[in-house]
Amino acid sequence: MGETGTRLDITDKESVEAAIEQHQPDHLVHLAAISSVPQSFSDPELTWRTNVFGTLNLIMALQAHAPDCRMLFVSSAEVYGRSTFNGTSVKEDALLQPNNPYAASKAAADIMVRESSNRGLKATIVRPFNHTGPGQSDAFVIPAFCSQIARIEKGLQPPQIEVGQLDDERDFCDVRDIIDLYMLIIGESAHLSPGLTLNAASGVPRRIGDILETLLSKASVPITVKQDPARLRAVRVPRILGNADLARQTLGWSPVIPFEQTLQETLDYWRSV
Repeated sequence: MGETGTRLDITDKESVEAAIEQHQPDHLVHLAAISSVPQSFSDPELTWRTNVFGTLNLIMALQAHAPDCRMLFVSSAEVYGRSTFNGTSVKEDALLQPNNPYAASKAAADIMVRESSNRGLKATIVRPFNHTGPGQSDAFVIPAFCSQIARIEKGLQPPQIEVGQLDDERDFCDVRDIIDLYMLIIGESAHLSPGLTLNAASGVPRRIGDILETLLSKASVPITVKQDPARLRAVRVPRILGNADLARQTLGWSPVIPFEQTLQETLDYWRSV
């Protein structure tokens, strides 16, 4: 917010309100969240307080002090949960059936933003499916693979990579494609209906084990694979696949960065750090 920026705790209602009142934003991109599924299980209270009540604090501050601000709320494809179990691609009108504390908290915030849009909040909601790229934390699956490969290549850990569930399929985009969608939404926000909800997805299912095999083929040393029970989710979702036709029809958006490029550049990033 503002050219100099303001650091604050989104769960602190007074701090959020003061920041909005001070900076009077025209546009706001709301990404603040506890975004790790494992962390949502270990600390559900922090997850709900941040993802739900933090969002409520922001909505109330905008309504009170910057009612013309256009907000982009970044939700998550995790909100669909059990609606993905049949393996078909999910559209925006699918039932929200969250499957873990992170997903449930994002679904609650998603509903809150849409309901507030009926009462004057100028908001667009994006539900991104998995996205990755250089710089992403190794708390997520592809950077976790890449960081371990890089450490093994430099002799910083034994030549064995620890993994979670490999048979699950996910819909991946490059983070730079996702950012392009966010920028399109910001640029066209004046013409978008309040509460418009858009998926951000490639529409291509990719098996986690196949992604790992591709990355291992790029390694400079032989590496074995071991399943780590700590990396397995308490509730498994075998396949998540998104349908982004609405984003394509509304804004002309579709992913353009090849997945092979995403993998190579993510691995190279971890080799560099």
